This record gives sequence, structure tokens and C-alpha cells, in this order.
Amino acid sequence: MKRRAFIAGLGAATLAPRVLRAQQPGGGQRRLGVLVGLAADDPVWQGFVADFRRDLAELGWAEGRNLRVDVRFTGPDIEALRAAAKELVAESDVIFAASNPAVAVLLQETHTVPIVFASASDSVGSGFVASLAHPGGNVTGFHNFEPAIAGKWLELLKEIAPHLRRVALLYALDIPANLAFLRVAESVAPSLGLTVTAAGVRDGGDIERVLSSFAAEPDGGFAVAPAPLTAGERPRIIGLAERLKLPAIYPFSYFVADGGLIAYGIDRKALMRNAASYVDRILHGTKAGDLPVQLPTKFELAINLKTAKALGLAVPSGLIASADQVIE
Repeated sequence: MKRRAFIAGLGAATLAPRVLRAQQPGGGQRRLGVLVGLAADDPVWQGFVADFRRDLAELGWAEGRNLRVDVRFTGPDIEALRAAAKELVAESDVIFAASNPAVAVLLQETHTVPIVFASASDSVGSGFVASLAHPGGNVTGFHNFEPAIAGKWLELLKEIAPHLRRVALLYALDIPANLAFLRVAESVAPSLGLTVTAAGVRDGGDIERVLSSFAAEPDGGFAVAPAPLTAGERPRIIGLAERLKLPAIYPFSYFVADGGLIAYGIDRKALMRNAASYVDRILHGTKAGDLPVQLPTKFELAINLKTAKALGLAVPSGLIASADQVIE
């Protein structure tokens, strides 16, 4: 399917083409830390980290020769995340952080070691950077979503399930940036004939209780905000959507590959390439605070027709034609 590009209108700079550099920088082997708030056995993020390492290799960073990479998968447990952050800060020249919680705990440990984030959002509102164009400090990176995307989630969910009147926004209570998705959803919902229910959760048990309670009334569906918790709990979330007969929209296409109905989100492989380019620039001497925070520019739509059929939904042909990935 043809991939569509979405250009964010908030003044984000685009990445300029760069010449790959194969020479070893001065100072011998450099040290890169990678902090991921998902379980070590999560196959999706294992794949994304592997992509990230390959992208670095294409930029001339050979592990064992001029680069050492230390990867920490912690799961969503905040204490495990803090312990891993402390270790990486002590050992790294630069750290790649995946998710808002990972950046937050790293900033509790250091304001000098450069941090490049991806799969995070609202970096200004979260206090990570001073501004997008001029981050200052030791943090920069790539947003996965801007809050306005929540309006698009509701539009797509209503298009694929026009009978809906109620939508729950499932989000992680420990990520302040997730509240921005809720606020946008609440503002957009009336124009679509929807009401929005705040479904804040802290763990898998919360997810079970909140969605089961919401499903007690008819004409409901839900949208899932991006968070390590919701990513790690995706088998439970997708299973609940199936059992409770709730149409749901997800932030990443891998939810659809695992049986979810529909997803609209960023191109994760492009995000990894961009993050690798920033790590490369920092290891060659650029200050993190001098590199602008980038907004997402490429989005992808995925639909699972098998799941739609099980829910009794007839997917509009126009929606299928516009999708980047269709599972039949």
C-alpha cells in the first residue's frame, strides 16, 4: 500500500542528508547506553533495538571496535528503570532512551551525559527540554506523537465503527504527557457524536477492570495511548477487545499484527534511523542541546480485516485503499 506522509505544522526542522562516516573517532571505543522500559522478551522492541544498532553500523560505528553498546530492558517497573538508569549514566558517553519514563529517570541521575530520546512525547511540557528548536541542556530527540493525533484516532475509529457513541481513552497515569491525548480527544469527540471516558491505568489489573466496566454499556470502543505499559500489555488489551466486542484503535501497527483492529501511528523504523543519526552526531562532538527536537513526519495506517469481520464491521473501501498495511 502506498505510504502517506503527514507533515506536522509546528515548525519542526527536517533532517538534512548526511554522509556516512566510517572512520573511528578519536578517543578509542565510545560507550552507548540504551534504556528501554519494556520487557526483555518483547519481540517488537528487540527488533527496533536491532534496527537501531544496524543504523549505527551503517554510520560507521562497529561494536567491539569503536563502540560498546549496553542495553537495558527493564519492563514498566519504575524502580528497575531507575536502577538501570543509574548504571548507564555511570558507564555511558551518550544514552538512547525509549519512552517518557526512561527520559525522566535519566534526568534524575544526570544533567551532563547526553540523552537522545525516541518514542517520547511532549518533551517541553514534561520538562525535558526548554524548547523544540533550542533544547538546551543534555537532552534532544524525536517525538513519537503530538497530542492532536488523538483526534485522528477518534475519526478513524468512528469511520470503521460508525455505530459508536462512547469511546474510552486508555492511558498510563504515570505519564503526564498521556493526559494531552485525553484532552484532545475530549475536545474533538462532540463533533463526531462521541463522548469520551478517561480510562487511566497503572497496571494490567487496572486495564482489565476499566475496560470490563466500560463494556457494560453498549455502543462503546476505545483508543490506546502510547506508553510502555500499554505496549507491554498489548496481548491483554487485544484479548479484552476481542472478548468484550469493543472496536479499538492503537498507536502502533504491531498491535494490528498481533490481532488488533486498526492502528494509526508513526513509522518506527524511520524513528530509529533518525535517533541513530543524532547519536552519531553527538559522538562526533555536537552538543545534544544544539540539536532540535524533531516532530513526527511519517505515519502509517494498519487494518486487520479478520478482526473487523469478527466484530461484525464492514470496513469502508476507501479506508482500505488508504492503508499502508492490511491483514486479511
